[in-house]
Amino acid sequence: MNDHPTKRLLNAPADIVTEALAGMIAAHPDLLALEGPTGRAVVAVDGPRDGKVGIVIGGGSGHEPAFAGYVGRGLADAAAVGNVFASPGPQQILDAARAVEGGTGVLFLYGNYTCDVMNFDMAVEACAAEGIPARSLAVTDDVASAPRDRAGDRRGIAGDFFVFKIAGAAADAGRDLEECLAAARAANAATRTMGVALTPCAMPQTGQAHFAIAPDSMEIGMGIHGEPGMRSAPLGRADDLADELIETILDDLDARRNDRVAVLVNGLGATGQLELYILNRRVAQVLADRGITVHRTWVGEYCTSLDMAGASVTLMRLDDDLAALLDRPCRTVALTVGETPTPVARRRDRPARGPAPTAKRKVQGRSTLATDGTVTPQVFRAMMGGAAQAISDQRDWLSRLDGVIGDGDHGITMEIGWTAITRVLDEAPADATITDLCDRMSTAFLDAVGASTGPLYASAFAAAGAAVSDRLNLDGPAMAAWIRGMCDGIVSRGGAALGDKTMIDAWLPAADAASAHDADPVSALKAAANAAAGGRDRTAQMESRRGRSAKLGARSLGHIDPGAASACLILESMKQYLG
Repeated sequence: MNDHPTKRLLNAPADIVTEALAGMIAAHPDLLALEGPTGRAVVAVDGPRDGKVGIVIGGGSGHEPAFAGYVGRGLADAAAVGNVFASPGPQQILDAARAVEGGTGVLFLYGNYTCDVMNFDMAVEACAAEGIPARSLAVTDDVASAPRDRAGDRRGIAGDFFVFKIAGAAADAGRDLEECLAAARAANAATRTMGVALTPCAMPQTGQAHFAIAPDSMEIGMGIHGEPGMRSAPLGRADDLADELIETILDDLDARRNDRVAVLVNGLGATGQLELYILNRRVAQVLADRGITVHRTWVGEYCTSLDMAGASVTLMRLDDDLAALLDRPCRTVALTVGETPTPVARRRDRPARGPAPTAKRKVQGRSTLATDGTVTPQVFRAMMGGAAQAISDQRDWLSRLDGVIGDGDHGITMEIGWTAITRVLDEAPADATITDLCDRMSTAFLDAVGASTGPLYASAFAAAGAAVSDRLNLDGPAMAAWIRGMCDGIVSRGGAALGDKTMIDAWLPAADAASAHDADPVSALKAAANAAAGGRDRTAQMESRRGRSAKLGARSLGHIDPGAASACLILESMKQYLG
């Protein structure tokens, strides 16, 4: 692995996405605008209108031109943009939905990753609460990430390009919500992708590659978040690589002579068109030899992975309807098809929507709250500040752990979330209870992070606060109840179980140990921290069964889970504060 940081043209790492979006809007004011309080909903200037289904796409930054590059007339009406390699959060997605909803519903489209599924599902729930009909589809085109009998587990990679185009055309043609969803499903079912990585990518915040590829090797079946591929292979000739990619795709599609396909040869960020055209030459030869007609071909960068060198090949098998929708005109930053569509009247201005009313927690009077226990709200604030510092101090270590079996952003994501917590704790009233503080932490973490840790820790803080809502101060049993609440909140949102190689492998042993040693908060936290460390270490012997690392199978063995590692840091810092 290269020890020299990748050179970047950046200002402050924390401002990467905000500044990039500002530059994009400045370059294309005739096409794009930012709407909504989160500043992460990129909306088409021409496209959203009354009586039309709103198409909202989304995902993390670092894949440019995906996702905001596909916003425009005839394609997506808006994109919700997350942090680098992290799903947008529910509020960012909801901003996009509110901006484009024309009275006939909204269709969400995104890649099939645990974090995106959780956040878009939460946005669907929020839309329903506001009376906006919403449906969603996760793209599953990556043939390398799961066998055909588990196609629903596959990742969404460059095939997003075709699914987004088909859904956007269907909506632009005036089809209703269910018809747009059916068109998107048909496109997804007809689309397959396989890719190869020649070099790893580096997260902008660290500048370090988070996994290694030997100079004479390549990773077959890599993911677009820098996840290692399914297997390593010697670097060979372009034709041999193209043969493997295209033959695997054709076999998976059950492609036959006289089929008609659309082709995408996609660069991953650091592979130029010279090489991509060499790949496409061979792809075209193989398809011709098979008697398969190429309807359209695109070659270039359409779904990247930061500065990764490599490429992917995508095919969509066409019927008459898919071909017609593919050919329907669109105009976006990244893709223009046909004549520029005639501008249309935008939807009528609607009253600004705020968050739907939520069921408020029944608040006990402060005078009725239990006051025994050494962990006061002031002490709790300090403990959370210590946890935030511990996460920040170990950010790069956590990201390195994640880079080996995931996408390398766990430390960065956790630091962003805990920085938001620190800010909201500083702003909280002096008389806020621990439950009040937990509710504020929950909202702050979710709004700042998205990804998978956003919903998981937001649910954790909310459940932990509810578990101690009858208390002003925490004694031993209450401290154990708070830890149990953290665990229960994560399980209720994510569904992971002990042995899945996730943060639950630390939080569940911690909760059990705290309950068994709850004489006082110090004892509870000491037992919890020790048990969490044991659970963390055991994850090295587990094969991943959840999240992105589950695609690696046995290659995930021998590495501790980064989520379990960060859970240990939180509990250890809390223990150390109390002594």
